[in-house]
Formats: sequence, structure tokens, C-alpha cells
Amino acid sequence: MPPLYVTTQGAKLRYEGRRLIVEKDDQEITSVPAVHVGQVLILGNAVITTPALTYLLDKSIDTVFLSIHGRYKGRLVGPLGGQGKLRLLQYQRVLDPAYALQTAQAIVRAKLHNTRTFLRRYARRTTLPSPSSQNWGEGEGPGERIGDGLTAAADQLTALIDQASRCRTVNSLSGVEGRGAAIYFGVFRHLIQHDHWTFAGRTRRPPQDPVNALLSFGYTILTHNLESAVRTVGLDPHLGFLHQVAYNRPRLALDLVEEFRTLVIDSITLRCLNNAILQPAYFTIDPQAEYPVLLTDEGRARFIRELETRLALEFQHPALNERVTWRRCFELQARDLAHCLQTGEPYQPFRVH
Repeated sequence: MPPLYVTTQGAKLRYEGRRLIVEKDDQEITSVPAVHVGQVLILGNAVITTPALTYLLDKSIDTVFLSIHGRYKGRLVGPLGGQGKLRLLQYQRVLDPAYALQTAQAIVRAKLHNTRTFLRRYARRTTLPSPSSQNWGEGEGPGERIGDGLTAAADQLTALIDQASRCRTVNSLSGVEGRGAAIYFGVFRHLIQHDHWTFAGRTRRPPQDPVNALLSFGYTILTHNLESAVRTVGLDPHLGFLHQVAYNRPRLALDLVEEFRTLVIDSITLRCLNNAILQPAYFTIDPQAEYPVLLTDEGRARFIRELETRLALEFQHPALNERVTWRRCFELQARDLAHCLQTGEPYQPFRVH
């Protein structure tokens, strides 16, 4: 079921007549049947009435609180349920060095594979000139293609997939994953088709340009979708395999995010930028502010709309040979991981062909 986003500042979420209602100054903004809501995301300054809180808790509907900038603040969750044995097995697998490394390797290989496929798809349909110098953007040769550079980056990822299989520690594996990210974001700006968007590299905490702001905002929402899926199947979201234990970070959800990061969020970001769904006017920029780049209310609404359209899109699952949505795919991966933790079988991450 789709989530309900509360993005209007000063809004109130209430429950009445089996509906969840968002209003401000006694004026209704939106109203949806409560049974159709699978998650609630509240961005910024909004309040929830006690009847709404009671309903969300009774129905175990995940409710996530984010700042207006997309920074995670906390979540409202009901009881964990009767999956104590599963979580005990999860703890044992996390503490098993061989199993933990095997699972982390599978995740990194899948991330690199999906990223490579993503770059190759763009390379095949790119017809723009490619720079002939090592520093892309200087000395462009009219007879060359950007697609050649994307293909070269994809080939580098192939080598890293082999390296990931040979790693003997999670730390060394994280280094391989980091090099893969550097290669990918080193060519990412050549996937952007309009000159008014600049991307010099990945920046976070806070993002320094609109492209990074979209990526960070999207990754935050994706993470909490995966955390919701992990909680649904009864796993502890804070104990992961690739991402090691850290305070108040959903490490297992972050593990699963790696499989989908490029396929979902990067794809949506490029769609919004390249199809003029978002324009520079949908961002406010103040280099001296704590958050130098912010989405406007309209920009945020447009990005969320595109993201939700993608998450509800049905596609042919490459392994199951059945049609699923991306949101359903998240849950299937979490359930598959739970099954593997119970049986000791190797986890098979989501991979596109």
C-alpha cells in the first residue's frame, strides 16, 4: 500500500470516520481511506492527533518523522511481534564472520552489477560528443561519444566485481564498494542532459548543489522504505552485514538499499532533471546557510510524486518471472533474506539483467 506524505508546514494529521485527514487552519488538504495507507512520512512541522496516533499504532503502520530538509528524526512503531527466534538467528549470522562476509560480498557485487548495467544502458542511448581528454569537459572531440566514457567506467566496475569476490574482510570490501561509487559518480554528470545542472561530485551532510540534494532526499526515503520492509518481516533493522553496527542507524536497511539505490533513486533524479520536471526555480540556494540547497514545497511535491509513481510501477521480476512493483520487490528481498538467515543459505540480492 502507498504511503501518506505530510509535507505542508503547520499541518495536522487526524483520524475520523475511518479516514486519515491532513488539514491546516481547519481547511482540508487531503483525505484518504485509512486502510489504504501503508506508511506515513511527516516532513517538518506537523502534528498528529491522539486518535490518529492510536490508529497508526494499533495497525502497526510505520510512521517516519523527517526534517524539512529530509534528515531522519525518528519513527513511531508498534510492537516488534513474535519473531524473536528469527532475530536471534539474525544476531548469530551477523556474528558469524564467514556468513557475514559472504552476505556483504553478495550485496556489493549486486550493487556494482546494477550500477554497471545502469551505465551501459545510458551508454547505448547516448549520442552526445565525448571528451577526448582525461579531464572530461575539456578538449571535447566531436568524433567521440560520451557513451565511450560510460562504457569504460562500466568496465572498471566489472574489475571491481571480481575484486569484491576476493576480499577477505568487510573493511576491504567496503573499500572496493567505495571505489565503485567514486567511478560511478565520476561520470554521473554526463548522464545529465541540461547545462543548468552542475555536478562536480557526490557531496553529503549537507548536499552542496541541487543534484546532490535530490539524491540525498531520495536515498533517505528509500532507506525508510527498506527499513519498513525489514521490520515487516520481523528482522532487526539495526544489525547489518556490509554496514557495521552504529548507534541509531538502520544498518540492515542500508544494506538492502545498495541493491536499489541506482535503479530507483538515481533513475528518478535523472528523469526529473532531464525531462524538466524540476527546474532551478524549485530550489532555494544560500551558500552561507546550514543547508545551502533546499527544495521548495512545489519541488518536493514533484519529486515525491515521481518517486511514488516509480515505486508503484509494475515490472517483470528477473528471478521470479512475475510482475511486481518496486515496493513489493523491497518486501520480497527482505523476506528472502529472512529465509536465508533461517536456513543458512547464501543470500541472493536483486540484480537486473
